Amino acid sequence: MKWTQLPLGPLQTNAYVIQNEQKEAIIVDPGGNGTQLVNWLQQQELRPLAILLTHAHFDHIGAVDDVRQAFSCPAYLHEEEAKWLGDSTLNGSSRFMGDDAIIIKEADHLIRAEEPLTIGSFAFTLYETPGHSPGSVSYYLKDQSIIFSGDVLFQQSIGRTDLPGGNHEQLLQSIHSKLLDLPEDTVVACGHGSPTTIGQEMDQNPFLSGF
Repeated sequence: MKWTQLPLGPLQTNAYVIQNEQKEAIIVDPGGNGTQLVNWLQQQELRPLAILLTHAHFDHIGAVDDVRQAFSCPAYLHEEEAKWLGDSTLNGSSRFMGDDAIIIKEADHLIRAEEPLTIGSFAFTLYETPGHSPGSVSYYLKDQSIIFSGDVLFQQSIGRTDLPGGNHEQLLQSIHSKLLDLPEDTVVACGHGSPTTIGQEMDQNPFLSGF
């Protein structure tokens, strides 16, 4: 199993494509450039089984419908943000993109609890990690020692909390109680920027000291 980081959309948000030897794939946060992403997936001869959304801010969802239409695969999102995909005010696109506001179809599956999620050969552990947004979810692949954290934790930084539903104390609590309990060699596949590890952030992240 391997994964590929693809910066997409207006803010170059990291989409992640996780694939197995059978060319089946999971797409995490397809943020934009839908035609480009679909073409790349087809060129790689991949068959997406699902789209996993860490949260529903506009820069993480822009290519969801393109991928769904091309590959007939479902999208997963936490129930706290069930209405955000179809509401440009909630997903922030009306504020930041004006006439290019994003309105897409509702999620096919709503996440309601922390529980195992198995799709084909892909076995994830779900962590509810609110704070950046109320429905932020992190997807952990234990066997591959990687967690897809969206905009919760970055290399030497953390997610912003000044958007609707953001809560700084809640974000820090999510990071400390969920992410920092993972093994230190766990790769953190962030929503923006370069991947990091849990150990690096425990040692170097200035936002996590003194909590």
